[in-house]
Amino acid sequence: MAATPLERRPLGNTGLKLSCVGFGASPLGNVFGVVSESDAIATVRRAFSLGINFFDTSPYYGATLSEKMLGKALKALGIPRNEYIVSTKCGRYKEGFDFSAERVTRSIDESLERLQLDYVDILQCHDIEFGSLDQIVTETIPALLKLKEAGKVKFIGITGLPLGIFSYVLDRVPPGTVDVILSYCHYGINDSTLEDLLPYLKSKGVGIISASPLAMGLLTESGPPEWHPAPPELKAACQAAAAYCKEKGKNISKLAVQYSLSNKDISTILVGMNSVKQVDENVAAAIELATVGKDEKTLPEIEGILKPVKNQTWPSGIQQS
Repeated sequence: MAATPLERRPLGNTGLKLSCVGFGASPLGNVFGVVSESDAIATVRRAFSLGINFFDTSPYYGATLSEKMLGKALKALGIPRNEYIVSTKCGRYKEGFDFSAERVTRSIDESLERLQLDYVDILQCHDIEFGSLDQIVTETIPALLKLKEAGKVKFIGITGLPLGIFSYVLDRVPPGTVDVILSYCHYGINDSTLEDLLPYLKSKGVGIISASPLAMGLLTESGPPEWHPAPPELKAACQAAAAYCKEKGKNISKLAVQYSLSNKDISTILVGMNSVKQVDENVAAAIELATVGKDEKTLPEIEGILKPVKNQTWPSGIQQS
């Protein structure tokens, strides 16, 4: 497998080159079941050894546990700091949302301590649709720019579910202020609405990260968690698609990851991982795509099953401030 290296893609105008598969560290916060410290370290070590250089976390994941575990795992690797890229977030916490300048400024110091780092490569405002978008523009982003000047963060970004939040903010800040956006659940087999926004984002010089190619568990054999907010007909269609794949001896999760990876305008696809096995599967999916290509037979069949529910989403927060 080492013969074909994992592809690296530029992230907007940052100069960073991210592995096309990114390591989503929310599962290290026991979000999807308990992960021991030794398993967390082994998973991160495996990811890095297979060419994954981008690790994404947040103080919200596992109420700060994800950051602590990722920090321990990266330290255990004992590799030079410039060989990996770390992204964390601010504004969303176990206690709730707080996008005030005071809170996000304190937040980065807490995160750096937990991560055992001197700086993070990217700091992102987390799920901004739950706050006031005008506050993000006039207060939060200026506070993040000060953290950039202080050298605590290299680049700044915004994340959220409704796609309208990105243009709302980007149209109201000077060009080059926001370096990165992270969108989730909008570039996968069941929902590819992020695609329509790509030309706009590229025109703004913004790097694009897409997370959750498995739509938070919809595109898996085991199905989504109980709390998943998708409407029942979307859940049913995804379940039918997963069963169809299984019947054909294919794995829907692998096909879903490959679908998301096939658009080179997206710098990296973030996948949550909490075991060496998951890392191996995701990297193998990426390398198979690079060497063999997409499954041109099964993918269109899956898209056919999902067509009646294509681009259906679910409510999240408030669209406007």
